Amino acid sequence: MSTTDRELRVGMVGYAFMGAAHSQAWRTVNRVFDLPARARMALICGRDTAKVADAADTLGWDAYTTDWRDLINRDDIDVVDICTPGDSHAEIALAALAAGKHVLCEKPLANSVEEARAMTAAADVARASGVRSMCGFNYRRVPAVTMMRQLVADGRLGVIRHVRATYLQDWIVDPQFPLVWRLQKDRAGSGALGDIGAHIIDLTQFVTGQRISGVSAVTETFVKERPLPAESSGLAASVDGHTAPTGAVTVDDAAVFVARLDGGALATYEASRFATGRKNALRVEINGSLGSVVFDLERLNELEFYDATRPAVEQGFSRILVTEGEHPYMSAWWPPGHIIGYEHSFTHEMRDFIEAVATGVDPTPSFADALQVQLVLDAVARSAELGSSWAEVEPTLTAAAV
Repeated sequence: MSTTDRELRVGMVGYAFMGAAHSQAWRTVNRVFDLPARARMALICGRDTAKVADAADTLGWDAYTTDWRDLINRDDIDVVDICTPGDSHAEIALAALAAGKHVLCEKPLANSVEEARAMTAAADVARASGVRSMCGFNYRRVPAVTMMRQLVADGRLGVIRHVRATYLQDWIVDPQFPLVWRLQKDRAGSGALGDIGAHIIDLTQFVTGQRISGVSAVTETFVKERPLPAESSGLAASVDGHTAPTGAVTVDDAAVFVARLDGGALATYEASRFATGRKNALRVEINGSLGSVVFDLERLNELEFYDATRPAVEQGFSRILVTEGEHPYMSAWWPPGHIIGYEHSFTHEMRDFIEAVATGVDPTPSFADALQVQLVLDAVARSAELGSSWAEVEPTLTAAAV
């Protein structure tokens, strides 16, 4: 692919699951898409010297550091990619924006509405100087999801009446699973609600073009105490027959809520990390006056589409294989019928981010969009705390498109 000589030098903070996914995307994006700038994987940051050095070598980064402040203060870094737990998002992003760096931040944007508002305000100020920012809701970039949005925008579903969204996992079903950071409110902000619920909130709002205006919710923590991780306690799960120390789980294991969208649609959402047998099951169904459309992440190259305008004898859900060159993003990949996977959503994310930064356009979802998701998460938490009473979603107090 022919790409201009302009280089965007990327510094990434974090190297675990999301760090690996983002690294795969940064390595690949310019080899697939013809873009107005080329990403250079300049610097990776992590606290453990040995581990971050190994990550730099394995993931393909030029150099490493153990201090994110060093990364931000370097003149040879243009983009800061934040892949850390939520408790450090705000501090790193605010410092990066103040230093004039473009910022890509993983979701959810922050651990609180207050932090998300501060980040959004800083992004608004930085934008005036040409500094861009984006939140990484990668499922927007699955071609079938983008096509789903197009079907709704083109009026193929008519008036949207129902939204049904679930995101189910089972990785903490075992009560002996250790108390990792995702189960601690001070690190993660919330549990299944923010971790996977944020994805389906953003995805459904993106697809429908409608925002959640109010919710009634219930949350549950099924296992309230867990063994401390070995690296935290210095002990294994059991030593000489004695149970290892435990700590309190301070986040939700599951969240279920009903919602009203501002366009009039009714919606139901379920996010659980206790759905035994479900590994990463995200499913969204949209019902409208003229048809319905369904997306299932376990079949991410497909959509199910029901066209109620067809003659009755021809009606029924049809399978659309989203692999044609005319489908979103797919012209860069393989011949029709040759499917893509989970990692490609991140490559598409980097593609859109580079394109926006290089051409001086604000990328989406913006920090303001991510703040709006944070406000929905806050409304869900407030409703659950008050016995499922109705909770309105607070306004963002800033202009942003879904």
